[in-house]
This record gives sequence, structure tokens and C-alpha cells, in this order.
Amino acid sequence: MKQLIFLGLLLISSFSIGQITMSSNTKGDITEIIKLTTEGKVSQQLRDRFAINTIYGIDYVSFVAKISSTYSKTELINSDVLVGAKIGEIVSIKYPLTDLANIEFNSNFVQLEIAGKIKPMLHKAPGDVRADSVWAGYGLPEGYTGKDVLIGITDWGFDYSSPMYYDTLLQDSRILAAWDQFKTSGPAPANYSYGTEYSTPAELILAQADTSNIYSYATHGSHVAGIAGGSGSGTPYRGIAFESNFLFTTFLVDESSVLDAWEWMYNKSIDEGKRLVINMSWGLYHMNAIDGTSLLSQALDNYSALGVVFVSSAGNNGNVNFHIQKDFTTDTLYSQVQFYNSAALSTLWGQSIHMWGEQGVPFEAGIEIYNGTTFVGESSLFSTATTTNYIDSFVVVNTDTIWFNLSADATHPSNNRPQIRLRVKIPPIGYNVVLKSTATNGTVHYWNVTELTSDVGNWGMPFTAFSVPGISMTAGNKTHGIGAPSCSYSSISVAAHSSEFRIFNGSLYGGQEASFSSLGPLINDTLKPDISGPGVAVTSSISSYTDNSFTQVASVLFNGRTYPFAAFSGTSMSSPVVAGVVALILDANPYLSPQQIKDIIKQTARLDQHTGPIPPHSTMWGWGKVNAHAAIVLALNTTGVQQLKEEPKWEIYPNPSSGGVTISNLTGEIQSIQVFDYAGKVQNVRITGKVLHLAGLSAGIYIVRIIRDNKVEQRKLVKQ
Repeated sequence: MKQLIFLGLLLISSFSIGQITMSSNTKGDITEIIKLTTEGKVSQQLRDRFAINTIYGIDYVSFVAKISSTYSKTELINSDVLVGAKIGEIVSIKYPLTDLANIEFNSNFVQLEIAGKIKPMLHKAPGDVRADSVWAGYGLPEGYTGKDVLIGITDWGFDYSSPMYYDTLLQDSRILAAWDQFKTSGPAPANYSYGTEYSTPAELILAQADTSNIYSYATHGSHVAGIAGGSGSGTPYRGIAFESNFLFTTFLVDESSVLDAWEWMYNKSIDEGKRLVINMSWGLYHMNAIDGTSLLSQALDNYSALGVVFVSSAGNNGNVNFHIQKDFTTDTLYSQVQFYNSAALSTLWGQSIHMWGEQGVPFEAGIEIYNGTTFVGESSLFSTATTTNYIDSFVVVNTDTIWFNLSADATHPSNNRPQIRLRVKIPPIGYNVVLKSTATNGTVHYWNVTELTSDVGNWGMPFTAFSVPGISMTAGNKTHGIGAPSCSYSSISVAAHSSEFRIFNGSLYGGQEASFSSLGPLINDTLKPDISGPGVAVTSSISSYTDNSFTQVASVLFNGRTYPFAAFSGTSMSSPVVAGVVALILDANPYLSPQQIKDIIKQTARLDQHTGPIPPHSTMWGWGKVNAHAAIVLALNTTGVQQLKEEPKWEIYPNPSSGGVTISNLTGEIQSIQVFDYAGKVQNVRITGKVLHLAGLSAGIYIVRIIRDNKVEQRKLVKQ
């Protein structure tokens, strides 16, 4: 019998944007939010899908924006807009839902991105990364433990009372402060209008843990923080930088709110006069560019320029063929879209297929529907050159409906590439969805990622091929799997491997690559990931208040309460390992810039029989396995360029000077005194006791670098 095929097409016109640049994704999402909001009220499904939060009784939509030359924070605040962090030209805002239709007319912005929703990167570490040798000080001036360094954890599920965040004597908490953006009781941090800040040990103990959020009473943050810097609490599960201090932010699961978290942490580090490393064991693939050009990536790079070191999970899609790279020569791509299906997952919606092409080269895409292997229907092909509206549509075959929506850009605001985001709802049983795409030339990349109604769903699903007469189908591959923010240039992107350790007979065991660890590079050929860390079955602390499931492997009793431990796997675990190593490096030499630290970690990476030779980069391993001991050795011999708020107590007099200078107030054990130029080259300066003879030195600015009491200290010196 001939089947009846019906194509339904609904075009939703996007409003005029004026001078504000928005991607089609942002325009479409704003349009959909407005359309589906009835009398200012938001359904739970819409609230779960988008970054919509109720703050003091008002619904706000989160954005990351680039400001205009006429930007006025006062004007925005007077319009009931919540203005958060500002770094360079990038600002986080929360716009009132009731006024959302007027955002296009706001002259404060030149570019807007609706904040993407974020998900954790989940799927015997110290010995593997040689941190135990650093603690013991083998071959080093002394042991380093991360003391006087701040580790910021942006996550969900913190147990403030856990002994893992106390000192090794279990007397004093090492949590400097925490910001729970979900908790409405207040007080909010200064300059912010939402959440609750805890800034004293008494407040933290009284709060006990962060509040329930989209992940319920979670534990991911507790596990991550324990890996980066947990004390061990008398167990073998000590974190990498176990004498560091912590800043915790339970953030509102969107990019705008994490930008606020970074700003809050940065200001805390300035107030304390300490270096800051921020760990991000989360990510997203759905929204905006994943080539390091998005507004969030630009903000991250700006904070890095101020001295903040960012460490991020590379992702957990290394074992799924969710990517296609197609080089077109006036031909057509066909590939079957596999859907994730689970009766236990009530928030399952469908698949999000994101496509990025080359600058100036348009392409087209749509879907075909098959009943088994028999063609039964199709959508139109939508071109990046001509599709300016958000499309909400469906294909009807007999009495069955396959729903989809689509948005496209000829030139995306972040990178000027054409892009399409195609979302397809799970089809009725028996139907197969095939991606169809065509172009005259150029290269297009495609990703197939599961989408939920409650969050972004960060796992990929395969592109596959089945036999259809006259059609050559393309299967997917595992490459180009690094999401945001790990794709950001300044971020240290961390892959995962299993820890290597010795078994009872002395033989080494483990060390293999983690099959789930996402592979690089980026679509602009940037080499990612940067390094690999242990991320398979890593045991760490579990929040004693969690209602998430886990398999307990140990527990400790502290202050009358039981605190469990469990083993998790994922690049969520390998990222805090490297963040802990960064804290050890900063403990030894706090003057290193984020780029210097990244270079040191790459240059000292460990190769073995599992990595094989890496000349010069691997899409799986980065530059190899992180090696804390070798990194500390190099850090102690590298002249840093970062300025610290707290200068060392010794002084140089006179400064500036045209002749000799004297170092005064220099006490303690002096290991070395050297003078460097700003290129890091040691200068031939005669030193007599504490007098530096500058006669042979050219005029300019130099660094006097002293290793005192086994720590690097330095000051500027001006030769006239």
C-alpha cells in the first residue's frame, strides 16, 4: 500500500535585532521562551530546558553579553536587570523574563548569547602523577603541598563539614568561603543579587552543605574537591594539594552564573593576596562555538590574563562515534542518527545535531525518515545562506509524527562560520532518522549529542550507516570531541587514563588510556587536550548529605557523623588531579603566569609504554601524562612574570639605580640570588653578599629572583 506522507512546516519569525548581534540559536531560544510563556509564567519543562531562574520572586533569563561603547551598568540596574561579573568587554546578565521581548532594543550590548546549561563530566592518583614524591621533597629543596594557594571548585554537591576540607590535624577548616547560588535565604555576596555566601567557618558549619538543586542533594563537587586537595581524613585517599585553601561555588547550571562565580573567586584571591586555580569538571556541547571563540571562552582568556589558572575536563565521549567530518565536492552526506533511549530517564527528549562549516562556504541540512530501511518521508533542506528564521516543524507519516526544530547562521557571531543546530525528538518505534546534508565545497563538522528536557545531556550518540540502495551512508568517528569550556585557549584541557600502581609481586599495573576520554583536536586545528591525568575509579569523598547513589568503599567518623568515600570515573576526576598539581607548582613558585604553568605541564609530561612516543601531540594524551615532580623542578628554575599583591618582606635599595643596590631585610635560609630580564634570561651580575653590582647591566627593568626557605620570591629592579 502506498503510504501517505505529509510534511508540516512552521516558521517562527525572529524579531528584529537592531544593532545587537545574536546567533540563530539565541534568537530561536528567545523566541521559543516568549512563545511558551503564558502570562509571565514558565512551565517546569521550559525552566528545566533553559537558564531561567527565579530570584527573589522574579523570573530571569541568563545571558553572556559583549557590551557596547555606551554601556551603562546603572541604566541596566534601573531596568531591573541583574548585572554580574564584567571582564573586559564580557558581562554576565540576568534579564527579567517579563521584559525579554525588549532585549533587542537594549543599546548596552552589541552581542548576546543565551547562557547554555551545563552538566558534570562524569562517566590511586597521587602515585601516578608523582605527587607523593613532591610531598616528600625527593630531589627538591623541600616538600610542597599547595599551601597558600586557593583552589576554586565550580560544581554542585559540597559537604562543608567534611573532614577532607580540614587541615591534616583535623582542627581548622580550609574552606575560605562558599557561594551557594541556589539558596535564597541570603546574604548574597557583595555586588550580586542572588544566592547565599558563607565567609566564616562558623557559617559553613551551620550551613552543613549546599542546598538541593537541579542535581538534588548532589555529591559531585565533594568528590572533585577531595581529589584536588582533600586532607585524606586519616584514609589513603589524600588529595593532590592537601594543604591548599578552597573556594566553593554551587552555581546555577548556566554560563552566566559560572562567569559570576569566576569573578567572585578572583576577587577573593585578590583580597587574600594568593594565587588561584579554578577547576571545572563540567562542560557543554549544545550551545555556541566549541572552538575557543565563544563569549565564555573570551571571558576565561581574560581572567587568565589576570593570573587565574583554569583546568577543565576534556569530556567523556571518546568511546562513541558521535562526530563526522565531511569534505564536500558537490555531493551529499547521509548518516543515521542514533537516539539514546531509556525508560528510566523521564527527562529524555531527543538528539541535538550541531553542524559547523567553513567561513564563507554555505551548506544545507535536513532529515529523511525511514521505516526500517524503506524511505517514507523527509523534511526540506535548510541552507545556512537563506535560513534566517527559527523553524519548529514535523514530518507526518500516516498517523505518526516526527518532530524537529532548526536554527542556522550564515556567519556565527563568534567565529564567522556557518552553523546549523538541528534538534530531533525521539521518533515513534520503527522509524529511523537520517541526517541529510549537502554543499558544493568546503568542510563541515557534525556532532550528535543527547538532549534532555532538564539539562543539556553531555553524552554523544553514534552516527551509523545502514544499507539503502543507491545511497552511500557515512558512519561517525570519535575525533573532535572536546567541548566547552575545555576548548578555550587558556584552559588546561585534561584527558583521562587509569592510574598506574604496583601490585603484590612488584609489577606495574594500569596506566592505559580511558576509553571514555574525549579526543581532539578542535575544528580550527587547535591541539587539545593538553595533558592526561588519572580518571578511572578514583576514590574520594562523598557528601554525607547526598541522596545520589554511590557504592561506598570506605568511611570515617568525624564529629559524630559518618563521611563516606566512593570511586568515580570520568574526566571530572582527572581534571582536579591536574588542578592539584597546578596548586603544587604555585606553592613552589607563585610568580608563574597561567601560560608558563601550562607550558611547564606540557614540557614535563611523562611518556611510557601506554602513551608511546608523542611527536609532538596526541589527540588522546595531549602531550602525555601529568608529572608533578618534574613540573616542580622546572617551575623552580623558571622566572615568573606574574605580579603578586603581597610583595616579599625584603627590599631593594635604591630602586631605581644606576649603580649598586643592596637587598635589605633578607632573613632565613638563602638558596640562590639571581637577576633575570623579562625574557627569562639570567644576567651576569656580580653579587657580593647582599649587594648587586649593576655596572655592566643595560638600562631597563629586571627581576631579582631569590629562593629563600625553599620558595621562589622576586621583586622588580629598574636599572637607569
